[in-house]
Amino acid sequence: MKSYINSNYNNELPQFLNDYLNYLSTIKGCSNATLAAYTMDLSLLLKFLKMHKGLVPLEKELKLEEITIKDLSLNTLKTLDLQDLYAFISYVGSQRANGNYAKARKIAAIKSLFKYLTTKAKVLSKDPTLEMESPKLSIRSPVYLTLDESKTLLDATNTRHKHSVRDHSIITLFLNCGLRLSELCSINISDMKNDTLSVIGKGNKERTIYLNKASLRAIYRYLPIRNADIERIHVEDKDALFISGKYGRINKRTVERIVKKHIESAGLNKDKYTPHKLRHTSATLMYKYGKVDIRSLQEILGHENISTTQIYTHVDSDELRKAVRSNPLSDE
Repeated sequence: MKSYINSNYNNELPQFLNDYLNYLSTIKGCSNATLAAYTMDLSLLLKFLKMHKGLVPLEKELKLEEITIKDLSLNTLKTLDLQDLYAFISYVGSQRANGNYAKARKIAAIKSLFKYLTTKAKVLSKDPTLEMESPKLSIRSPVYLTLDESKTLLDATNTRHKHSVRDHSIITLFLNCGLRLSELCSINISDMKNDTLSVIGKGNKERTIYLNKASLRAIYRYLPIRNADIERIHVEDKDALFISGKYGRINKRTVERIVKKHIESAGLNKDKYTPHKLRHTSATLMYKYGKVDIRSLQEILGHENISTTQIYTHVDSDELRKAVRSNPLSDE
């Protein structure tokens, strides 16, 4: 896998951070999105620490974003204790309005960095994060479309617009297969074999998606339209399933606009539903109507931990209502 960090970006970071990010990329196989998030969070931490430790000349009155960290050495990290790190978490909460989820992500990044520096690179002898705790996170119920709303959305894609067949195929795959946005954009035609599709999910882990009749029908209806412009498709994108109006692989932003447009035309709340909410919808419909067990659903969605999948066990209010009504005392 190609290293995420390019030579220009390297120059902005201290060597130990570059080494850690390259470790995440080449050894742990983290996605570019994960690497970008860790880079942002850890760069902010190091800028804060330079100011917090008085390593920025006071006369310069720099904003945190303007502080350079390339010159930061491991000697500064050796002086840190748990209170310094909690000071940073306090700062992002009070000055940057970070909620518990954003704080927890930053704490995970910090703990991972120091674990690498102490146990893998072995350039630090003390890990100040060992007793570091994350804020308690509440379980958030997934936002999803009902079965009727899902059907309405699919109907809304059937228009005379030149990309309507492509858009219908995109929405169909989201609602039937539980794909992530990045997974849908990265689908290649060569990844399809009969009724199976191989996708690369989080952490560059490959999994198999099984295509049902609706998904296969939508894809094979779209393929002749896609292939009619095969000569105009960019050479590097010849294998991409979904092609944009500019004849390249469709990107995330374009898919987000497509979903938003059809959500609105279906009379639904365009600000409430996103591609990720369509993934939630697919999972919810499979669990509620297909009676898919939680372990199978975990495999379908590509969740590493079963706890992530368990949010879908809390969404079926109809089943809860039916259970209460089944109480033999309900008619007394």
